[in-house]
Amino acid sequence: MSQRTATITSLPMAFEVVKAMQADGLEWGEGYRPLGRQALEEILQAQMAAAVERHLEQLAAEDVADRRNGSYRRHLLTELGDIELQVPRTRRYSPTEVIRAYARRTREIDRVILAGFVLGLSTRKVGETLLALLGRKVSPTTVSQVAKTLDAAVAAFHRRPLQNRYKALMLDGVVLSRKTGAGALKRPVLVALGLRPDGKKEIIDFRLAASESAAEWETFLADLHRRGLTGEGLDMICVDGGAGLLAALPTVFHGIPVQRCWAHKIRNILNKVRKADQPAVKRALHTIMNAPHAPAARAAARRFADRFESRYPAAVACLRNDLDDLLTCFRYPSQAQRRAVRTTNAVERRFREVRRRTRPMGTFQDKTSMERILFAVFTHENKSQGLSTPFLLTQNN
Repeated sequence: MSQRTATITSLPMAFEVVKAMQADGLEWGEGYRPLGRQALEEILQAQMAAAVERHLEQLAAEDVADRRNGSYRRHLLTELGDIELQVPRTRRYSPTEVIRAYARRTREIDRVILAGFVLGLSTRKVGETLLALLGRKVSPTTVSQVAKTLDAAVAAFHRRPLQNRYKALMLDGVVLSRKTGAGALKRPVLVALGLRPDGKKEIIDFRLAASESAAEWETFLADLHRRGLTGEGLDMICVDGGAGLLAALPTVFHGIPVQRCWAHKIRNILNKVRKADQPAVKRALHTIMNAPHAPAARAAARRFADRFESRYPAAVACLRNDLDDLLTCFRYPSQAQRRAVRTTNAVERRFREVRRRTRPMGTFQDKTSMERILFAVFTHENKSQGLSTPFLLTQNN
């Protein structure tokens, strides 16, 4: 599927996207396993309840006596994991054919749930495909309720309490495209990543924003603060250098040292230099960045200015204006510690993973699909660091 024509309009197309995302093993979306199980459980429970109701109505029409007789538990092993069902029954009937119909096509139905709800397809399209697979009509209301359950989990991620468990915070905004009636619309995703004392990196939260203005950043940061991330224990905050973020930081995290991202700064400086001189300028900047300590870094910065200011005054000013914030990382004694906090590359790497997983889609279908996929990829990345989002473990409790 080409990036230009990959508008998802059907479940078969969604399956192709899921396949391209390597979702057969749910490698990219481990966070959706409990959500998928809950979705499937609700669908099957609704189907069995409807089957019992039809049975009783049919017998009543034939003037045959029967009545409800409680339920019994049954476990069903699926690709999404084990599901415990409460199977309703009457004196004469138990709707086991619903489970048998599912069991015959377990793989397809699991993929419907994953593809349909994660990729943001309409409840009508998901319901139509479930009708073909289950042999029973699934009402739009039932499908909509399942979708709401999944979206409630994403919302819970955005609302969960936070703790001051990080020694450094990385903030960055990355632009993604989503479809609208007027075509593809580019909007930033604001991201907060925390560096723990043990070196593990955790996506704390993200926000789909209209821009990277000070107001948007302040709203995002104030929400993190309100939920418990007050900045206590933070050594520094690493930022990309955007004007909106720099303006918002003091209003929420006043007094916490700022580390400017070296990767962004080097790119900005090189943009002010002729291409032929860029390799030499880049080597000189790396000498500053990789200095053994802050005094050596400042000495290297002076040599940089002496060497290049006459030819590239704007490039030297770009470095000089932010030098103090570029050297905040030298508060850490070891080179390894400084490397971990001197750029926002950890955020950029996670967005490269988002783009790799979603490349067949070209652009996101809508805001809902963006939320679901970002949630799935970020929670998977957190899990790969040995971290998990607590509420995900209790979705089926």
